[in-house]
Amino acid sequence: MTLAASPLAPAGFPDLPPVAGVKLATAAAGIRKNNRADLLVAELAPGTSVAGTLTRSLCPAAPVEWCRRVLDQGDRGARALVCNSGNANAFTGKAGEVSTELTALAVASGLEVPVDSVLVASTGLIGEPMPDEKITAAVPPLLDNLQPSGAHGWKDAAEAIRTTDTFAKGSFAPVNGTDATIVGIAKGSGMIAPDMATMLGFLFTDLAVAPDILQDSLTAAVNRSFNRITVDSDTSTNDTVLLFATGSGSTDPITSTSDPRLDDFQAALNNVTLDLAQQIIRDGEGATKFVAVKVTGAVSEDSAAVIAKSIADSPLVKTALAAGDANWGRVVMAVGKAGQPANRDRLAIWIGPEQVAESGSVLDGYRESVATEHLAQHEVEIMVDVGVGEHQATVWTCDLTHGYIEINAGYRT
Repeated sequence: MTLAASPLAPAGFPDLPPVAGVKLATAAAGIRKNNRADLLVAELAPGTSVAGTLTRSLCPAAPVEWCRRVLDQGDRGARALVCNSGNANAFTGKAGEVSTELTALAVASGLEVPVDSVLVASTGLIGEPMPDEKITAAVPPLLDNLQPSGAHGWKDAAEAIRTTDTFAKGSFAPVNGTDATIVGIAKGSGMIAPDMATMLGFLFTDLAVAPDILQDSLTAAVNRSFNRITVDSDTSTNDTVLLFATGSGSTDPITSTSDPRLDDFQAALNNVTLDLAQQIIRDGEGATKFVAVKVTGAVSEDSAAVIAKSIADSPLVKTALAAGDANWGRVVMAVGKAGQPANRDRLAIWIGPEQVAESGSVLDGYRESVATEHLAQHEVEIMVDVGVGEHQATVWTCDLTHGYIEINAGYRT
């Protein structure tokens, strides 16, 4: 299936800078389709540390379990990442575990690094055996083609991990006060309601950061970005976000939480993860609208996020958005079903700039024509104040169109 680019897609792939200590190569291994890149290897400099967030699905793919073991090691060192698209290697039993290990061994042997320093990720069809021989045959020539990361290499890498994505996703941010930068690529378009991260996201920095600090920073960034998006309320078996710190730049390492540069590092990481997460929503399967759902007046930030996600996940809300129908009663429904504290008689709702309701009922002077005009735009905002506290949160989603059904009805063909 060939998909037209999303109408919400950015103008083009960004010009990403190189990250010292990262080499990249891609290949067309023919895992599911011929003549397209579907295998990525990133070689990482000695001393690279890694942090990760992985799906909480109780049916995790074999590569997720492999990454979990690597991340649970004391030193959290990494020398390579290998990722394939076209096959998720999920629900494949013992054979899937063997496939993951064979892939890691092929890369480790070629690079002469420990096998438990190789991170593995997969995305694609669930329940199909991995074509091990295709991957292991593709690895040696792939390793011979490793090149220092740069704009062209990053784009090739982002293209190789795509499935139903209609555009490659990349982002970067400098770390203020240092010579370091953070570069990230991601893939995701459907099966997006992450319970840790997104389908796949790989981030790289040339800054040296102690593993525990790196993990805390990534967790904080993911919770405000990838964990605040939803396309279809479905959490993947393969959700993986990995952050690699090569330490190959000229900046001194961050080894303490009192380091004043840590705030700048966190800010840069937050910017990259949020940008990538929002690009995933802009590429939501069949999406025609990018929607921000903001909830205020909640008892806690977590409570606000749960309510916002209830609204963002609702098929009734999302189909109304697709139709440009200002059916705010569906928003009330989604608030009520969230199971979080909310005061019906203090509820206030906005569609874009137009206030729809206050004190639990429709506002005198509400202009549905203004709300409808807002819903005709590509960029939409819904805001709800639930009247019980001072906390807020925003979740990003898209509308639900016939395009989503068409893409997923024909995904395997």
